[in-house]
Amino acid sequence: MTVYRKMTKMLLIMILLTVVALPVNVFAATGDINSIEFDSSAKIELTVGQTPKQLKVYANVEGSSSKRDVTAAATWTSSNTSAVSVLYGLLKPEGAGTAIIRATYNNAVATIEVSVSYPYKELTLERSSDGNYKLGDTPETLLVKAKVVGGDSATSVKDVTADADWTSSSTNVLTIDDGKITLVGEGSSTITAKYKGLTATFKAVVQLPYSAIVLKAKDAAVKELELVVGDSPLQLSAMTKATESSPEKDIAKDANWTTSSESIAKVDKGMITVLGPGKAVITASFLGVSKSVDVYVRSPYEALQLTPDGDQFLFLGESLKVKSFVRDAVNSTKNQTAGTIWTSDNQLTATVTADTVASENAVATLTAKAVGTAVIKGDYLGVNKSFKLTVYPNLTDMTVEKTEQELYTADTVSLPKVSGTKYDGTKLDISDQIEWTSANEEIAQIKDGKLVGGKAGTVTLTGKIKGNSVTAPSSAIRSKSVEVKVTVLNKVLVLIGPEEALGLVIGEEEPLPAVQAVLENGDELDVSATVKWELSGSNAVIKQTTAGKTLKGLAKGSATLKGTYSNKTISIPVIIEQKVVKLLIEPSTLEMNLKSSKAIKVTGTFSNGKTANFSGAMDWVSSNLEVATVKGTSVKAVGEGTATLTGSYQGITATVKITVVPKLTKITISETRLYLAAGASQAVVVTALYDTGKTAIVTGSTVWTSSKPSVAKVNDSGMITAVSKGTTSIKGKFNNKTVTVSVTVK
Repeated sequence: MTVYRKMTKMLLIMILLTVVALPVNVFAATGDINSIEFDSSAKIELTVGQTPKQLKVYANVEGSSSKRDVTAAATWTSSNTSAVSVLYGLLKPEGAGTAIIRATYNNAVATIEVSVSYPYKELTLERSSDGNYKLGDTPETLLVKAKVVGGDSATSVKDVTADADWTSSSTNVLTIDDGKITLVGEGSSTITAKYKGLTATFKAVVQLPYSAIVLKAKDAAVKELELVVGDSPLQLSAMTKATESSPEKDIAKDANWTTSSESIAKVDKGMITVLGPGKAVITASFLGVSKSVDVYVRSPYEALQLTPDGDQFLFLGESLKVKSFVRDAVNSTKNQTAGTIWTSDNQLTATVTADTVASENAVATLTAKAVGTAVIKGDYLGVNKSFKLTVYPNLTDMTVEKTEQELYTADTVSLPKVSGTKYDGTKLDISDQIEWTSANEEIAQIKDGKLVGGKAGTVTLTGKIKGNSVTAPSSAIRSKSVEVKVTVLNKVLVLIGPEEALGLVIGEEEPLPAVQAVLENGDELDVSATVKWELSGSNAVIKQTTAGKTLKGLAKGSATLKGTYSNKTISIPVIIEQKVVKLLIEPSTLEMNLKSSKAIKVTGTFSNGKTANFSGAMDWVSSNLEVATVKGTSVKAVGEGTATLTGSYQGITATVKITVVPKLTKITISETRLYLAAGASQAVVVTALYDTGKTAIVTGSTVWTSSKPSVAKVNDSGMITAVSKGTTSIKGKFNNKTVTVSVTVK
């Protein structure tokens, strides 16, 4: 036993020495806490006004893979309580800023950064343009800024252009990145910016800055060129203009020039150099518009040119001077009109005769003989050129199919048809021979034989007979013109009018309702004056007065008022009734307790003596919403005090006076039992208690009675006087509540 005791003693000593020599955690017991950590290590972002966020902290337990939730047991602190406060891990955003949240448990510490900002709202887009762009616009006009309200404070404005997500609904029209627009082509696209759940959009319309390019050689417009191998380079000018009234501008150096065949003709900034025989198409393109010219390159002495070139038309009896030129050497042409053999394949329609003496001024004369077509051909030493001539009858006048045209922005429609009036009164379609011009190409322009809408507005189109080198006397119809009024409208998303039916009184007039149009770009426009109205039925009529159009009731019943503006229609029901001469309000005064509701009945008497219930049509308004509110026919008491309800029907005004008082819950008395000697008196006090918690002394307003006045009596002020020996009950009544005092007289 002694040996075992000694061994045990030695073992204990060794254990103590080991504990002293080694760190404590070497022998950490199972279940001890090593460290703590949050349920998420990511930075936390909170918004002022949001529901508090619960943050949990877990302890890593020695000897176990599981974690213990010590959220409630940990000690929590915030480095910036004005930004975020913390209680048992519940994070409450207080104001904008950042804070370090610290959790401590058993000397173990965990920290996490929390950022708080105010909620973002009202994402808006700022731009220098109204949404209409043209290819070639400067970069400054193509910038869009996105701004939001919120962040550092509830009212601060932050530029989030670089952080927003930008998209374009049509990338073949434009693209956008970080608020910078890149124009790609003609058309429309909706630009959208998104930031923190907010979205803002606007519609952008991209137009071509120029309607067309006219290619000229030596200041004359060319549709085709006849060149000879060996000719010196020929400079073309590319003329364009922004509007009809703008001066022409040569953009040859800026345009992109291409050729269909480098082996036949090459082009550089409008300078054409011919290389070999054949046909090449030279094209100039600039900011979305292009123009081509056919270049025919021939061997020397083989080219024939006619002026004017292309198909022609004449009116009966008119003449046209034509010349032919033959290339007789490199860089040389001669007038060979006199030596050219001229023919018409329809002599009944047109004849052609040429000067017989060769000169630089020699001409061939085409004369229109009859209505029809003919092919005019010039032939010189094996080379020839021809064109089609159309002869129209003489016209006394010309008319356009419609004098007014409506279209929407960016839409394309056909040009109006034009007819000429012949001597016999019949009509002839001459639309192909009409040249149209627009007074304002920003509103509407002629493009590729079509009418294209620009921005909203009204513009006049003028159509005239196309001009050519007609020898006098020319037909009188050439001096005439037609006009078309073109209205370009914004596309409408919806029309907004009155939400309720319109009321009309028989025999009386009311103005037409106001209407707002919400446009495709989000703008709102008052279109009341331009809406086209129609009224169904015969119970009412739209009447034109000196002040404008009005609605007039004719007979009792109903109708539908339909208004149309642009591409949208709105329908409004109309009720026509007899004139009301009197309104009966029941009740006309109300005394109510808090939170109670009562209905108001309104009976109207018509001029014919009949009555009707108008309770729901009065549109009551409360003079004091803190005392009483009204919805439909129901009045609700919300606070002590007085208020007046005001309503009207057909111009007759009615009022209801409202008094809101607290509800009496009970009354109490100062003494419930009295012992008095005969002749003695004692006063009692009655206190009223209301549902609002208020109290009031109402002794003087209490109605008093004694069951035995011969024993004791009571006056109005609550003074009880003993009369003779006996017992009696003194009762006090206030409103519908009572109290009792038992009196014994000795």
